[in-house]
Amino acid sequence: MLKGSPTLLAATAIAFGLAVTPAVPASIRHVSEYDISLGLLPIARASFASEFDGGSYRIAGSFKSSGLVNLFTRVSANTKVSGAVSGRRLQTSSYSLVYTQGKKTRVYDVSYRNGSVVSTTIKPEPGTRPDTWVPVSPEDLRSVMDPLSGLIFPEGSQVCPTRLPIYDGESRLDLVLSAKGSKPFSTQGFKGDTIVCEVRYEPRSGYRKGRSDIEFLKKQRMEVWFAKAEGANVYAPVYARIPTRVGDVYVTAVKYGG
Repeated sequence: MLKGSPTLLAATAIAFGLAVTPAVPASIRHVSEYDISLGLLPIARASFASEFDGGSYRIAGSFKSSGLVNLFTRVSANTKVSGAVSGRRLQTSSYSLVYTQGKKTRVYDVSYRNGSVVSTTIKPEPGTRPDTWVPVSPEDLRSVMDPLSGLIFPEGSQVCPTRLPIYDGESRLDLVLSAKGSKPFSTQGFKGDTIVCEVRYEPRSGYRKGRSDIEFLKKQRMEVWFAKAEGANVYAPVYARIPTRVGDVYVTAVKYGG
């Protein structure tokens, strides 16, 4: 459940910690916290601090497994993103992820220019790829988003339906969002209606073709709820349901702002 590419769980969970874009050219700090559970069983927590200063932004977040998961393996992740606010989207300049599972740690660093990837490093470097590996092409790295900034929608942009091209330092994928109406949501820092999107996962490259967890996820329909951050013209996730072969994983904001 917690094995494999960080995109499938850790980076997915991290993506829900994103915060706000300033409505005025002044520094704004936003802190959000999320509980992550498998059904009713708590399995992880995530926390994030975002700072926006005029046209630039920085996001720092952490993810740690907990509860039953730690009986089998401990999973943690730390991430940092920096970039610029460009019109109705965030445009990344650098993205990093330190992903640890048990005693193994892998570090991803990606640099962007004008929305496209210019360099990627992975330490330690991956071993020999299998014959079923789908390599990432130069075309796959054009006009892409990091897993964090991709799920921030300034007011006026189309939340869903839309297609999000994501690159996490190893895998290139699309998240396809379709509208499913609205639902009420309440947590510390927010109470009101959310925009509900159905989400499909479409792998493009940077993965092993035929891998069972990816094949499973391709057939599923995830759900993400987006809430408007108070005092900022932006929508970000406050709730998600992610199907897995052992049950649904839920990501729920227990604090949104402040």
